[in-house]
Amino acid sequence: MPETAPSDRTRVKRYHWLARYDRETIDAIIDGALVAHVGYLIDGAPVVTPTCPWRIGDHVYWHGSAASRMLRAQASGVPVCLSVTHLDGVAFSRAAFNHNLLYRSVMAFGSTEAVEGEDKRVALKAFIDKLAPGLWDHARPPTEQEWKASKVIRMRLDEVSAKVAAARPDEDAGDLATERWAGHVPLSLQAGPPVPDPKLPDGIAVPGFVASFRL
Repeated sequence: MPETAPSDRTRVKRYHWLARYDRETIDAIIDGALVAHVGYLIDGAPVVTPTCPWRIGDHVYWHGSAASRMLRAQASGVPVCLSVTHLDGVAFSRAAFNHNLLYRSVMAFGSTEAVEGEDKRVALKAFIDKLAPGLWDHARPPTEQEWKASKVIRMRLDEVSAKVAAARPDEDAGDLATERWAGHVPLSLQAGPPVPDPKLPDGIAVPGFVASFRL
């Protein structure tokens, strides 16, 4: 398990004791994410775009329309910063400046590249099955026009680190001696029961991968 950051810009400086540099922790945070944010420059101006990430080996992927200005810029290989955050709770402390959040986050730096040909098809299938295993085989296969209209970008996970805040912050002895309440409220993203499309004909059962869908 690595004990140091892979580069100076991925070294956690603020609350450095929350840092995690091992790939097991980093991969789990990315694999569990439905949303990531990608920061980059277009025409000298900063842009941050939300996207759906997925990981294959040492690369993180995202996709979108071939007409997307974001993806056209990234296809040529530009520096980006990708971040993922899972919010796990709100911590309430005895002192006003000690309230905090419980979270797991990843920040990765690197250069992008477009994924083409058969590699693009393999990557998009992996993305669909990440959403729900079995979804790819259930759905209608993409047409050639749909393949052409989709663009896939990836970035190698060489410069990456994580922060995990899983406990409440320490408090001063004087604050601990007061009768003010302290603790935390857990937060989680939960899936509700499936809602059928109003246009769905009667008698079509909910597929198993939908009925068992969990976050």
